[in-house]
Amino acid sequence: MSNQQPFPTLILHRQKTQAIKRFHPWVFSGAVKCKDGNPDQGDVVEIVSEDGEFLGIGHFGTGSVSARIFSFEKITSLEDIWKKRLQQAFAQRRNIGLTESKTTNAYRLVNAEGDGMPGLIIDWYNGTAVIQCHSKGMSAEKEKFVDILKTGYGERLTSVYDKSAATLNHKMAAPGSAEEGTPPPAITNHPTTDAYLYSKNASPESSRVVLENNNKFMVDWVLGQKTGFFIDQRDNRSLLSRYANGKSILNTFSYSGGFSVYAMQAGASLVHSVDSSAKAIDLTNQNVKLNNCAGKHESFGSDVFDFMKTSKEEYDIIVLDPPAFAKAQSARHHAIQAYTRLNQAAFKKIKKGGIVFTFSCSQVVDREMFTGAVTSAAIDSHRNIKVLHHLSQPADHPVSIFNPEGLYLKGLVLYVE
Repeated sequence: MSNQQPFPTLILHRQKTQAIKRFHPWVFSGAVKCKDGNPDQGDVVEIVSEDGEFLGIGHFGTGSVSARIFSFEKITSLEDIWKKRLQQAFAQRRNIGLTESKTTNAYRLVNAEGDGMPGLIIDWYNGTAVIQCHSKGMSAEKEKFVDILKTGYGERLTSVYDKSAATLNHKMAAPGSAEEGTPPPAITNHPTTDAYLYSKNASPESSRVVLENNNKFMVDWVLGQKTGFFIDQRDNRSLLSRYANGKSILNTFSYSGGFSVYAMQAGASLVHSVDSSAKAIDLTNQNVKLNNCAGKHESFGSDVFDFMKTSKEEYDIIVLDPPAFAKAQSARHHAIQAYTRLNQAAFKKIKKGGIVFTFSCSQVVDREMFTGAVTSAAIDSHRNIKVLHHLSQPADHPVSIFNPEGLYLKGLVLYVE
């Protein structure tokens, strides 16, 4: 597609252009003075000031965000801009040591706004690229992405799977609505309309064993949460390994058992994995077995709050990694209360001198709010609690300095006396 035919235009109020001039990629609906043309959801639009100054090119939206910008320069070809963005994304992953790693072959290749491609996620799983579109605009370009991936990865690419059905059934996420940080509510038993866009084989795989820091995990991109695996906790799982040797550990909201496997491989004496989803528990047990973990592991299909209330066990380390408690601003207050209650429960279960890894992936709950919720729980516990680490998402989940909202994963490692 070329720019020979003019794109529809969003004309911004003169006093509403400063954020865009500072390269923030979101055009809020209140900033739009008028439209030239009649764009539909997902259409490419040009953004200009009411003085006619060019500001950017993006995908049109009908919600509180009228456009998400993918170029602050004029373009002549969408295909060229996608090729450039994917090449830049690959170069970054290569430069941080992921694309050629012998110990890790699962990573995020494209992280939406962080890679200049709002509404697009691409995760790499040992030869399979899983695409997840959060906008109609990006979904319309999927075939172009496949061609670029085939050229870039060559023989290393065995399949491309499109897992966008669930995300496209919702409007493009508004700012702070945890577009990235919110997994589906549970592992589903039913395939969706997701499909393979490319495969070398007549019967492509629906899952594959991947390596993460030499730990093995079965990733099911068809039925699993998100694109199949919580890649964003890789560095934090590795940090847990430093503390796990000889310790008893509770891994809550365990999903596929990532923290559990790392803990056992590091020599934990006991690991309990808790998740309300029976399929998640099955996946955890499968991954524990896959790694031939020594030591004692037990899984519990239970509500985490109920488990911590009724279990008599105390632990040296507790991991709190819940799904997003808030998906929209309207749920933020209840989310903060939930984070407070969850951490209160953990502080009651942790041994003296124990460590709590606590996380939030709710974009609408920023780091300050999350820390406040944990602090409230600490005050209620009447225990002396110290911060050992501030945690976040890894380098393959980059955040544009111009779009700090992309920083969705927050974490604290706490020492509880």
